[in-house]
Amino acid sequence: MTMSKDSKQSLITIAAIAIVVLLGINAYLVYNKIQQDKLITQKSEEISDINQLKDELEKQYDEAVTELDQMKSDNEEANTLIEEQKAALTEQKNKISKMIRQGKSTKADFAKAKEQIALLRSQLDGYIVDVQKLTEEKEMLTQQTVQLTEEKTALIDEVEKERTMNQDLVTARAALVSEKEELEIDREALQKKVNIGSVVKTQNVVVQGYKVRKSGKLSKRSKARNIDRLNICFDATDNIVTEGGTETFHVRMVDPLGETLAIENLGSGVITNAKTGEQVRFSQATEVEYNNQSTQVCLDWEPNMPFKKGEYQVEIFNKGYLAGSGNFKLK
Repeated sequence: MTMSKDSKQSLITIAAIAIVVLLGINAYLVYNKIQQDKLITQKSEEISDINQLKDELEKQYDEAVTELDQMKSDNEEANTLIEEQKAALTEQKNKISKMIRQGKSTKADFAKAKEQIALLRSQLDGYIVDVQKLTEEKEMLTQQTVQLTEEKTALIDEVEKERTMNQDLVTARAALVSEKEELEIDREALQKKVNIGSVVKTQNVVVQGYKVRKSGKLSKRSKARNIDRLNICFDATDNIVTEGGTETFHVRMVDPLGETLAIENLGSGVITNAKTGEQVRFSQATEVEYNNQSTQVCLDWEPNMPFKKGEYQVEIFNKGYLAGSGNFKLK
């Protein structure tokens, strides 16, 4: 069957349209493939950048943790600080990881992530400085402690030496004091013996009563009511031990009632008995020049008051010791 001219023309037109459509489809497919290839390439690059960021983050974090662990020592305070810094770094790392995962895959996001990783490193450097400073301070304190310990030990040794020296001085001083006390006792005993040996003994005590007349003439009397004055004489015996010179004799007269005749205006007073340490009242004292030979000593007692009848005792002291005694009687 032979086609007409119009039919051929229509078929050619349809074929041309089909070819155009096919070419358009093909062009679209080619364009779409190109766009898909660009998108795939872009995603691949983003994935690569993300993986690179992740790797860099892990590297920075691992290096930071390693460096911090290497800085651990026996300094508990520094170790505590290191653990706190590791926890802070871990928190920062997790924050950056989340940022990477949630990123919109833009250059700005990648730049920000890299900036945070750099900040992580900077933060580590700051931590290292803090730990080093703390370690240096600990070392300085340790050195100061060692120095103070050495100084304390030296001071303790010095104090111990001083204490030992002081103890030795105390012991020596105690020994000297004891020796001095013994010497003082010996000296006092010797002095006492010397004093006793130097006492000028007296004997031949004689007491005579006198009546003093208006003319001043003296008359011997023996009755108490007629006596105005007593004349006491005694002999100071020879003594070659005592030194020559002035010797003082204290005369004590005791009346029949046992009372010492004493009038302050007549030279009465008190002496200490060198043997007993007791206080003794005396009637009168007299001084004589003594040349180690027997010498007679006399003194008068005129109290301007009546005497009592009875027996009187006379005691004579020299250098505080009883040198002699006697008695007399008034009728």
